[in-house]
Amino acid sequence: MEKIKNPIIPGYYPDPSICRVGDDFYLACSSFELFPGIPLFHSRDLVHWEQIANVMTAENGFHIEKSYGANGVMAPTIRYNNGTFYIINANFCDKGNYIVTAKDPAGPWSAPHYMDDVPGIDASIFFDDDGKCYVIGTGNVWDNGTGVKERGIWIAEYDIENFRLAGEPFTIWNSALRGAASPEAPHVYHIGDYYYLVIAEGGTEHYHSVTVARGKELFSFYEGNPANPVLTHRHMGFKAPIINVGHADLIDLPDGSWYAVFLASRLIEGECKNLGRETFICPVIWERDWPVFTPETGKVEWEYDAPASLPETVYPPENTRDEFDTPELPLYWTFWGRPYKKYYTTGDGRLSITCIGKRMADELKPVNLNGPKDTEAYAAFIARRQRQPQTTATTAMHFVPQGAEEAGLAVGQAFNYQLRICRCVSEGRQMLRVLAVTTDFKGYPFLPGFESKTNFDIVKEKEYNSEDVVIRITMDNEDFRIFCGPDENDLQEFCCFDGHILNPEKVGCMTGTMIGMYATGNGADSDNKAEFSFFELK
Repeated sequence: MEKIKNPIIPGYYPDPSICRVGDDFYLACSSFELFPGIPLFHSRDLVHWEQIANVMTAENGFHIEKSYGANGVMAPTIRYNNGTFYIINANFCDKGNYIVTAKDPAGPWSAPHYMDDVPGIDASIFFDDDGKCYVIGTGNVWDNGTGVKERGIWIAEYDIENFRLAGEPFTIWNSALRGAASPEAPHVYHIGDYYYLVIAEGGTEHYHSVTVARGKELFSFYEGNPANPVLTHRHMGFKAPIINVGHADLIDLPDGSWYAVFLASRLIEGECKNLGRETFICPVIWERDWPVFTPETGKVEWEYDAPASLPETVYPPENTRDEFDTPELPLYWTFWGRPYKKYYTTGDGRLSITCIGKRMADELKPVNLNGPKDTEAYAAFIARRQRQPQTTATTAMHFVPQGAEEAGLAVGQAFNYQLRICRCVSEGRQMLRVLAVTTDFKGYPFLPGFESKTNFDIVKEKEYNSEDVVIRITMDNEDFRIFCGPDENDLQEFCCFDGHILNPEKVGCMTGTMIGMYATGNGADSDNKAEFSFFELK
């Protein structure tokens, strides 16, 4: 029998939300500071998935900024009603909560309809059987009896035609665990005699979980499932191979069976989360009018039997090698912040990146999540997500740096944690350099009291005068090896690197590792260009 293998969408694709239209399933994920935003996937069997769109693009006015890795776009919800697809989301580099719509999920998607009257994070929408629309949100809305409002979940009727609240918010739940951290990611479903509320609790890292409540009236205070949390791995300790399980969305199949998609992280060598939060799936059954996630074992398995009622539908795999023959990059390529000025061209077998002045790593500063737009907050970094713990990335570069310029291959996660293999100039000499960027930090940039210091350490360098170099990095869990040479068939090991330095536990898992090509003038704009003839990711 065909198997569903977890994660179903590997790599940095967090906060999954799913809907079904007939025999087609559509799944949207967060993208944080990446441009374009909200990758959207399609499947017909829940086993095989293809990316069909990026929902947020320059064409619909998407603004996003490079800052510290975990800002911007998070926790979309996708729903379908009466011929229209809806995605509700929050963009903390812009005006907060918004809705975009499309008749075709492959696009185009509308410009954002900003929701000035909807506060909080992780808002979602729900269409009831009568066609009425509701918004579900988070905030300090539950009165604990002492006059102090604690975090909880609210619902309000919503005028989806005019994109505004049509009623007052009503508190429907607080959380399963008294005083639980971060009750968020609410989704409401009308199933049988009940309205079910599924939320995330405990924060998106180790104590993450899925909890459920229900009520027979939409506007009522819901009763929690006595079995809560219904899905979590927090009780399995800090060394479990799958951790951070939570943030679920339910989906029914045409045959009446149910599944849930959710995020989780694969733990590498007992402590690192290089791949960030990934999209997983599990079967769900119903007992005594409550959902049971991953029945029989109660934990997330690496694979499940595929639904027998769904015909296997296989899509062409993503390219492992791009040779830049077309003027547009495939959907899986991303940029760090929106490039308001185009710094690259592609086609005729070359990706050319200009050494703009923007640095790859600036000293981190406090961030106002709802501050004014910064159209200069981007870097010339064009990258793909690391999808597996064992990964090899190779590129061929033609570049002669001058002054402060550098270009090459970069591997990076959040909080200014980067490994850069580059061509640069040092004391008038042409050099090949491996540079590690790390950060000593206290707190988080979006909270008071944040402090940080960014460190730049040369791992190895040597004089290198050729205009052409092939760069390869192999990542076997946290064992990184770097190879360089004149062509793919003549590479010599340049150095080794301990990946634990790049992916320490304190970086967390909000974002995952990106691998790609970059160029920078390190503070000064230059017309010099680095040209890459291919990029291979295996």
